Amino acid sequence: MWYSKYLQVFNRPVTEFPHTVKQDIANKINKANKRLETEKPLCSVVAIAHNEETHILGCLWSLTDNICDFPIEIIVVNNNSTDSTEQLLKDVGVTYYNESRQSPGFARQCGLDAAQGKYHICIDSDTLYPPHYIATHVKHLSNGAICTYGLWSFIPDDRHSKLGLFFYELFRDIYLSLQNFNRPELVVRGMVLAFDTEAARKVGYRTHIKRGEDGMMALGLKKYGKLKMLKSRKARAVTCNSTLDSKGGLMANAWLRIKKATNLKLLFTSQAEYKDQDYNIIKPKPDDEHKNKQ
Repeated sequence: MWYSKYLQVFNRPVTEFPHTVKQDIANKINKANKRLETEKPLCSVVAIAHNEETHILGCLWSLTDNICDFPIEIIVVNNNSTDSTEQLLKDVGVTYYNESRQSPGFARQCGLDAAQGKYHICIDSDTLYPPHYIATHVKHLSNGAICTYGLWSFIPDDRHSKLGLFFYELFRDIYLSLQNFNRPELVVRGMVLAFDTEAARKVGYRTHIKRGEDGMMALGLKKYGKLKMLKSRKARAVTCNSTLDSKGGLMANAWLRIKKATNLKLLFTSQAEYKDQDYNIIKPKPDDEHKNKQ
């Protein structure tokens, strides 16, 4: 698999990281930054991270290995990490910001505010990205899409078999493909999302909700252009299994998918607006300072 080499530092203790890997990432980031001294980035690749010390290097390694013939900037937003995430960011020399207000919405808005590229690719630090991932999104954005989003796979392990994941992802992908006709905003996930930067700034992220900021961004972008789902393997990321485990594992997630599939309203109707639910609202902390570039 294309991601095999990144497993040296992905989902592993920091003490087991080979020093040569960290140096390789630092060298590639430095090279990309040198190019930005004379060229403006066409694309901003913006990762958010909260306590991702076991994942962040693998994610950055996969991003620095991406093949593209245009300048990019890589930015990380450190969202209140209490582990060694920030130290690892310093070690490899990547540009990063500290966002003290806790939530994916605040972290993604911080990255959006800082981005300089015409196009913006959202990244989750617990995810790995294939070699042509950036170029594939930029290709479709430059051909007229205002927003692009892909599918994702999980990494097999002792608790999640390769065969079990294959059938789960097959069923999920069919369902998401059908849902995409009328409610693409429910298909979008922030770890596989890209868009036109200026249009996204007009929309802005919903920062007061715990989850769903990605889909609401896509919903807001509808009035500015076409939303395009990318099914190519070149745009298919792989991620850790934390989201599966948080909902009871593979079988429990499969059952949740089956129950959703029986709600035909989510497949055959569209919706222009979604009301925020009380359980999903974050209480604001007005005294928070939100951004500090490092």
